Amino acid sequence: MNTPLSDTFAHQLREMRGTVLAQLRAQRGGKIGRAEAAANARETESDDWAQADAERDLAIALEERESAELVAIDDALKRVTDGSYGLCVDCGSDIATARLHAAPTAMRCFDCQGKVERASGVVKPAGY
Repeated sequence: MNTPLSDTFAHQLREMRGTVLAQLRAQRGGKIGRAEAAANARETESDDWAQADAERDLAIALEERESAELVAIDDALKRVTDGSYGLCVDCGSDIATARLHAAPTAMRCFDCQGKVERASGVVKPAGY
């Protein structure tokens, strides 16, 4: 991938990283950890323990998803740095620029990603 294009994606990835970090901080109520945030939420919740547990589970699931997204962003930034960004990790072919615009953390070309998803039983929406 040419340098101006990889710089564009690096900038986009850094912006995504900042957004995800801000979302994590907001979920935690600032800079506190997950356990402390859960304890604070438990103290301020009503007597409806089932609802409180469901809300806590949802918050933890969201945090885990965002943490995984951070890892994917950091991995993509490493690929930008080492010059392998935009190359499929499986077959080595170029990942379509349109795919990278839609999913800047993409590691695989469309065909290889489809093979991985079919093998794992994961089905993504058409056009992903």
